[in-house]
Amino acid sequence: LSLGEGGGGSRLRRQLESGGFAAGEYVKQLSQQSDGDRDLQEHRQRIQALSEETAQSLKRNVYQNYRQFIETAREISYLESEMYQLSHILTEQKGIMEAVTQALLLQADRDDPALGARRAAAAADPFLALSAKDAAANEEGRQRTLTTLLEKVEGCRDLLPESPGKYLVYNGDLVEYDADHMAQIQRVHAFLMNDCLLVATALPNRRGAYRYDALYPLDGLAVVNVKDNPPMKDMFKLLMFPESRIFQAENAKIKKEWLEVLEETKRNRALSEKRRLEQEALPRPAPTPPESTNPFDEDEDEEEEDEPSAEDEVVDLSLEWIQELPEDLDVCIAQRDFEGAVDLLDKLNEYLADKPVSQPVKELRAKVDERVRQLTDVLVFELSPDRSLRGGPRATRRAVSQLIRLGQSTKACELFLKNRAAAVQTAIRQLRIEGATLLYIHKLCHVFFTSLLETAREFETDFAGNNGCYSAFVVWARSSMRMFVDAFSKQVFDSKESLSTAAECVKVAKEHCKQLSEIGLDLTFIIHALLVKDIKGALQSYKDIIIEATKHRNSEEMWRKMNLMTPEALGKLREEMRSCGVGNFDQYTGDDCWVNLSYTVVAFTKQTMAFLEEALKLYFPELHMVLLESLVEIILVAVQHVDYSLRCEQDPEKKAFIRQNASFLYETVLPVVEKRFEEGVGKPAKQLQDLRNASRLMRVNPESTTSVV
Repeated sequence: LSLGEGGGGSRLRRQLESGGFAAGEYVKQLSQQSDGDRDLQEHRQRIQALSEETAQSLKRNVYQNYRQFIETAREISYLESEMYQLSHILTEQKGIMEAVTQALLLQADRDDPALGARRAAAAADPFLALSAKDAAANEEGRQRTLTTLLEKVEGCRDLLPESPGKYLVYNGDLVEYDADHMAQIQRVHAFLMNDCLLVATALPNRRGAYRYDALYPLDGLAVVNVKDNPPMKDMFKLLMFPESRIFQAENAKIKKEWLEVLEETKRNRALSEKRRLEQEALPRPAPTPPESTNPFDEDEDEEEEDEPSAEDEVVDLSLEWIQELPEDLDVCIAQRDFEGAVDLLDKLNEYLADKPVSQPVKELRAKVDERVRQLTDVLVFELSPDRSLRGGPRATRRAVSQLIRLGQSTKACELFLKNRAAAVQTAIRQLRIEGATLLYIHKLCHVFFTSLLETAREFETDFAGNNGCYSAFVVWARSSMRMFVDAFSKQVFDSKESLSTAAECVKVAKEHCKQLSEIGLDLTFIIHALLVKDIKGALQSYKDIIIEATKHRNSEEMWRKMNLMTPEALGKLREEMRSCGVGNFDQYTGDDCWVNLSYTVVAFTKQTMAFLEEALKLYFPELHMVLLESLVEIILVAVQHVDYSLRCEQDPEKKAFIRQNASFLYETVLPVVEKRFEEGVGKPAKQLQDLRNASRLMRVNPESTTSVV
């Protein structure tokens, strides 16, 4: 450890840097030599200064090393990029040289057919001796090789037809590893043929015998080199949509042979397919029709010569990008380059738009359609709810847009809405039910309606040109609203919250629902239809509570004036009655703190007006009759009690007091209820007017003792 350079404490620095430095002995010696506390303090300050100087030096060294490390990493990245480019150039040069060699061999085969036959037989079995290669020039040698393969592998005879053009190219033992955890799975034996790759597992009790595992056509097979990462080395990956498998060779040499022979066999397969398509695309001479003696046939022949047939037009499928299109699509799908895959499909469709449908075109279409199905399956999986739901609606735009370009608008719409429904449901479930109900409802409404609004905007962006999908979105919005109302009702109405809390919660939900009008979507009527049952139940339940409380007070009614004892209490009661809409309450107050009304009538007035105010917050047209009938039932309990007491009371003073309370009910409270109801609803209530008139008729004969309760 370096303690810096220079300074007056060089001797102290050397002493501390020495290898045999002992802190205890040093402190003991320093304590004996010091004259007092001042010397120790000065020595401590010198050591502290050396410590700070050392720390600064360390920081400078670490920072310098860190900068050098960053620069080195950048240089390594540049070098890696250049090496990759160099490797790519070498690969291209190798491909060009092999293509030139292949062309020269083909030219030699055309010049000398016997030489070409011997070369083909030698390629069929590269392990034969040179003298035996000439003897294997016939089809029997290839057939014998394939028959031997079928005898070694159980279960592949039906899957691998004996074809004269099929022959074995390469084979060997491999070890398969799990692609996710890199754990060894099994030992396999791979047989590479000129058009496919057969993978078989070794039978445990039979040496040299195998059981069929999988068969992969070379057209849909991609080979990827896996970098060595000890102890995992000598590996390569085979990509076959929708799966991939990793194999380990015995050593690096065998791995290199596998990679080279796989690429060469795929290349030969593509060249043979290209030559076959070129031969099929060549125009065939039409048969010469027999001469006709009909003089009118000449005119018809002339007309037919003027109109060229669609079959005579040759579709050029020998272009390099068309020949490599199936493999390019496989690579794009494996690399999740969905846009590139769809661009290739659009390019092909545009090229073949005005071309006749010949047999080579049909075969090319069949190969491309298989890739389209694979691409569609991948995009469908991207939109499935099993995938991560994070990222919001925009995270689905890539897959949705490519499905629409593939002509799958209906499927894209369905999967997009299912994905968003799962996301909304998950967001609602993750909300914690804690604290006050109103706080939870605020969070619930914010999460749900924000998600709904974002989904609507993303839907409008993705499906702008597909008007037929908007009806599906409306249906989805209705089902999502039902899910929201279920969570809302479970928290607000099932937990028996007060009517005021329920009214505030419904008000919050309505305000959030109005936000959807920004995009032209009005779901207010849906939330009304879904909440009407629960709100009806809440109104009737609260009505029953008021009726029971009123009947209980009526049973204990003594018809006495209220004494509020203090002016403050009287002033508070005035404010409460004024907030209820009773503006002439002062005429019912007496001297000091007396009120010329009974406690029962005052309590009934406050409770009824509070019920009316909260009910009007919940009001919508479907609740009109429920609210009106509840008000009538509540008012009837008080009115009938007053009328009954007026008939039965014999004491003149109490009877006059009861009339005063009845006058307050009929002439003050009931008109206030009618007025407030009309203001909140927008139209007068005939039932309330009839109730007031009927109550006035009941007071015509106050001497009668008949009860109407």
